Amino acid sequence: MAPTQDTVLALAAKLDAGTVSSRDLIEQALQRIADPSGEGSRTYLRVYGAEARLAADAQDRLRRAGYRLSPLAGLPVSIKDLFNVAGERTLAGSTALDDASPAVADAAIVSRLKAAGAVILGRTNMTEFAFSGVGLNPHYGTPGNPWDRSRIPGGSSSGAAVAVADGQGVVGIGTDTGGSVRIPAALCGLVGFKPTQFRVPRDGALPLSRTLDSVGPIARTVACCAITDAVLAREPPELPPAIGLEDLRLAVPRPSFLFSELAPEVAAGFERACGTLSQAGARVYDLAVPELADYARISAKGGFSPPEAFAWHAGLIARRGHDYDPRVRLRIARGAEMSAADYVCLVEDRARFIAQIDARTSDCDALIAPTVAIIAPPQAAFAADTDYLRLNSLILRNPSVVNFLDRCALTLPVSRPGEPPVGLMLIGRHGGDRHLLGIGLALERLFEESLRD
Repeated sequence: MAPTQDTVLALAAKLDAGTVSSRDLIEQALQRIADPSGEGSRTYLRVYGAEARLAADAQDRLRRAGYRLSPLAGLPVSIKDLFNVAGERTLAGSTALDDASPAVADAAIVSRLKAAGAVILGRTNMTEFAFSGVGLNPHYGTPGNPWDRSRIPGGSSSGAAVAVADGQGVVGIGTDTGGSVRIPAALCGLVGFKPTQFRVPRDGALPLSRTLDSVGPIARTVACCAITDAVLAREPPELPPAIGLEDLRLAVPRPSFLFSELAPEVAAGFERACGTLSQAGARVYDLAVPELADYARISAKGGFSPPEAFAWHAGLIARRGHDYDPRVRLRIARGAEMSAADYVCLVEDRARFIAQIDARTSDCDALIAPTVAIIAPPQAAFAADTDYLRLNSLILRNPSVVNFLDRCALTLPVSRPGEPPVGLMLIGRHGGDRHLLGIGLALERLFEESLRD
């Protein structure tokens, strides 16, 4: 059975018209998950089959009675394996928490999804404890990239992206600390949205970095992400108005590290997209942002993730460290090397960096850059630790600066049919999420038309 290409709004319309039921959609998704020839066993770590069927039947009854809770009502949605579900252990893609106490309440975003009528299919696979942009998981296996199953899906929200790409759910909810929503979305040919951090609560989500963690959706379209983001942020589940392309000011921050070591496919896809935007009337221009060069110095000791992760993991590593993926454990343990003075300097440097970049980019509507510098490498390319560290760093490089700036960002697919997936990253201002999504709606429509020509 081929995966559905339907979007949130298209499926909501079919449910409203009675041409399909929520139970139908759930059964189709569960069938794809269970298909032994597919990626379901590596994509989902837990499947809520019985619960999802009951929820779907309930949503169908509510619709027949005239109740429609949101556009997500009755649709199959997955959650990353680091969100609490009442009565369950939250494993975060690890085995080291198999003796933890069950959660006493749902994570905030799980509660909001349920209140909106979304049917939660299950928990999706991820890099252990979310500490990598690659998506490899030695405990539960790694779901293959839908473009080429021998390649990585990207991480850490690996299963969230593959579930959407393979029709095992309409939307996947992930987290993004340094690109963990946008990376797998870009490498799998999907749309991924990282909100400004404050808009979506992280209560009940196992943390990586409390300073940088954000919660966002992966889906097929900008509209799917916009509706889901609104539900997660407890805002009206409506689309923002699309922004007109004419005179839209899109700044390309180069020269900068964001454009170094680009794979030929990434460079070609990005330049083609810029040309398409210019021809449509947008003002696309290079903008020198010399302050970006300071990011490497500020982050030289690893940034916020290692020390903040180590603060959470120290006791667990002492007790169950032998059960961790060694590559994850070593990166977390690096956090013990940062002194309190180093951390204070990091906080101060970040505030200064944000102010400088905000001032430099105040005249543009958004920044654009490649989401990931390279296409998805083969899983075999990560066998050696030195290659793993180098490639992981390159994969995380571009998206991670957005988290450091505490901005919102959207990745859009810009590849032509048959080409490896490449993402264009649209970077908005702090708190400018709905405006950015409106720009994204216009760009997506333009790119879809141009790629069909």
